[in-house]
Amino acid sequence: MLKTLSVTNFALIEQASVEFAGGLNILTGETGAGKSILVDALSTLLGSRAERDAIRSGCDSFRVEAVFDVAANANVRAILDDQGIPLEDGSTLIISRYLSRQGKTAILANGCHVTVGVLRRLGDELVDMHGQHEHQALLRPEAHLALVDSFLPGGREKLAHYRGLYDAWSELGAALARTETDSRERAQRLDMLTWQTQEIAAAALKDGEEEELAREIRLLGNAEKIIGAVSRAYGLLSEGGRGSGGALSDLAECRKELESAARFDPALAARLETISEAIYQLEDIAAELRDYRESVDFDPGRLTRLQERMDAIHTLKRKYGASIAAILEYYRQATAELADIANYEERLAALGAQRAAAEQELAQAAAELDRLRREAAAEIAGKVRDHLVDLGMPQAALAIEVRTAARFTPTGINEVAVLFSANPGEEPKPLAKVASGGELSRIALAFKTVAASADGVGTMIFDEVDAGIGGQTARMVAEKIALVAGDKQVLCVTHLPQVAAMADRHLAVAKMVNGDRTNTVIRILDDDAHLQEVTRMISGDNITRAALDNAAEMITAAKYRKEIWKNKAQA
Repeated sequence: MLKTLSVTNFALIEQASVEFAGGLNILTGETGAGKSILVDALSTLLGSRAERDAIRSGCDSFRVEAVFDVAANANVRAILDDQGIPLEDGSTLIISRYLSRQGKTAILANGCHVTVGVLRRLGDELVDMHGQHEHQALLRPEAHLALVDSFLPGGREKLAHYRGLYDAWSELGAALARTETDSRERAQRLDMLTWQTQEIAAAALKDGEEEELAREIRLLGNAEKIIGAVSRAYGLLSEGGRGSGGALSDLAECRKELESAARFDPALAARLETISEAIYQLEDIAAELRDYRESVDFDPGRLTRLQERMDAIHTLKRKYGASIAAILEYYRQATAELADIANYEERLAALGAQRAAAEQELAQAAAELDRLRREAAAEIAGKVRDHLVDLGMPQAALAIEVRTAARFTPTGINEVAVLFSANPGEEPKPLAKVASGGELSRIALAFKTVAASADGVGTMIFDEVDAGIGGQTARMVAEKIALVAGDKQVLCVTHLPQVAAMADRHLAVAKMVNGDRTNTVIRILDDDAHLQEVTRMISGDNITRAALDNAAEMITAAKYRKEIWKNKAQA
């Protein structure tokens, strides 16, 4: 339910804050006073396109904010939970929308920024707007299916279930189509993959091989330098240079001298031990250098073979990956694809079987929707015909025809047409061909009256849907709108005193001129002001005693009718 609406610098409204009641909220005022501006502001708040032209002249921005009680609206709470938006006091939702002339915009739901898409989802669940031209939707055949679906018990869940099955079935169909590619293309792919996998397999690559090859190539390519350096190092240790006996010989002579001295001074024993340990280590190193020199086998043929192997690896890297690991991964994927192509017939058969099973399940869900739609269509048509009688069309015939389509669609296998005849003896035909504007308006109201108790939307708005009617029909339209307000909150912009008389809360909209600025103001009417406004709507500015009595009688009759409905609802 909409509790309050605050509007700042929107069109002619400089500042307005309106509190709404449950039941029927009536907005009245002279033509051009700005009644529909309030509805436009609410529409913008709930996801309609925000236009900079709506910013009040001379102002930099507009802001619209509304407070809703969503305690009874499970769909809204589900959207908020999905978006991680907390509820104030467990039931209060505050939505605000801001737009500047520079295009800066902000949309907040309980202080959390949301997208226009989320805003529209919330708006669809919070308010059902029915404008004076909205009955034109009844002329569009594609709208008729949605109309019937809005009455289905558990329709939202059943449609979501069907759509999931349809999407899965469609994806299987796409996969099947992709699999049924041209056989020549498959053969070419098969040949290429076969050649590639054979080339990689023939190379017999191993992880880490490239690094080992590089190390050995570096060793063999510098073998002569290595042998020369090792030989010279060995000679310096064991043979010495320029005719000396080598480092080991000199150290042995050093040790001998220290042994002689240590007999006289034991303090030299530690140095002697160090010299002896160094001699042992250098003897081991000299032996290892000798063995290393003798083990190095410089083989130019092996170096050539290693370089050719490295070249082969580089060629594969250019084709299949930046490393041996990448080449082997490509080989794994290509082998898997080869197996997949080789198993083409089996895979094709498996996909076909899966799609057949999915289609059978889809057909069952479509048949269930078809059955529910036919039942709902018959029930809706009967109720709408009853309301049309009350709306001054006792001879009207209306039928909702549910047809079976030739193929599955995202919404099922049905097409729906609303057929109408205003005159007895005339075969019902599509609305677009036979219904006048006035008839369409009343038919739309009848549908809305039937739908009022069926959907979960808490607030419904009627924006001058009563235009162009009067007399007895106007009274019946007033009763239908008031009847809808028995199940949910209704905001109604009207020029009919019969409708205004039904108000649970009456809001008067007036245009005030202050200097060179025009401003729209909204005020809640008490009982006396309510009587005065209904009187003005009946007789214009010529308010006489008879006009006041007529308005009072109309208001009293409206209260009596509403009391009867209330007692019936409680019985």
